Amino acid sequence: MNRVIVRPEKLDLDSPGRRDYWVALEHDSIWGDHLMPLTVFVGPEAKDGEGLVSFGSNHGNEYEGPCVLKHLVRDIRMEDVRGRIILIPVLNPAAFLAGTRESKLDDGVNLNRAFVDGAGVTPSLAGITHRIAAFVRKYIWPRVHIVLDLHSGGDVARFAICANFHPVDDPELAAKIETTARWFGTPALMVYQNVTPGLLPSEAERLGKITVGTELGWGRSVNPEGVRYGRQGVLAALINNGLMHGKIEPIAYHKAGTQRKLEMVARECFIPAPFAGHYEPLIECGTPVKKGDTVGYLHDFDRIDLDPWPCVAALDGVVLAQAWVAPVPKGQHIVVVAKELT
Repeated sequence: MNRVIVRPEKLDLDSPGRRDYWVALEHDSIWGDHLMPLTVFVGPEAKDGEGLVSFGSNHGNEYEGPCVLKHLVRDIRMEDVRGRIILIPVLNPAAFLAGTRESKLDDGVNLNRAFVDGAGVTPSLAGITHRIAAFVRKYIWPRVHIVLDLHSGGDVARFAICANFHPVDDPELAAKIETTARWFGTPALMVYQNVTPGLLPSEAERLGKITVGTELGWGRSVNPEGVRYGRQGVLAALINNGLMHGKIEPIAYHKAGTQRKLEMVARECFIPAPFAGHYEPLIECGTPVKKGDTVGYLHDFDRIDLDPWPCVAALDGVVLAQAWVAPVPKGQHIVVVAKELT
């Protein structure tokens, strides 16, 4: 494999064939570049404005996505490719190098909050993270209609493993998104709030793209089930949308018809920490609960003799996510109880 270092303007994402790149984005401090791995396959049936992109490591301490895409870069055969496939195992090399959610060693910005007006253009938003967002906008969005953004919980949260998406107004697009999400085979589908500014998936959805995210693991580890679900979901999206030859069968919860569709949109789904403390879960993610159930405790060890604060479910539902690292800052969502949809 000959992986070529190029500036973004020298990328060829359109000519037939396979190309492997290190995309060079100028470093903010050292005299050098951040190098983003990108592999593109363009088959004989490729169409302008159509294709699939899958990203790993939007956040730098989430590793199932990079593993999934590194495997697929090796496994996909050019003779099986029909359309355009763009795989970026490490979208955020600055954060990946630091091993942190944000680009800690550089501008300190969270890439999944960086898709804002002026990103990579205005002087106040010209750091490496905003320039990655600008790169995606200029070079990737015009060439794809399917976007798969592979996340996991990192140090923030442990999830019931899921594929996820936002509610969208267009019923045809919504149906395509949900179908794509189901093919990952995960135990749950997560429908989540769309008010957080600067999300990569939110922008892709606004552009009318079939957009699915994931939560495939947690704790800065590599979950083998998460990798399995991730590989299945990307391959299914490629084959089912005519971008690659092949046959694929449903797996796991998708095959069994037992996937739960869980919605975390309403504010009562979220239990924020009223003080900085240490979180103790009482039940596992994926467990059904009733309104009023205590699902965990928040301890204040500076006031060792006080009773722990109970984390109480505000609605009937399923525990979708909980804080993974025990120490939590004031205001962090330490439990999410999602409403089950039929």
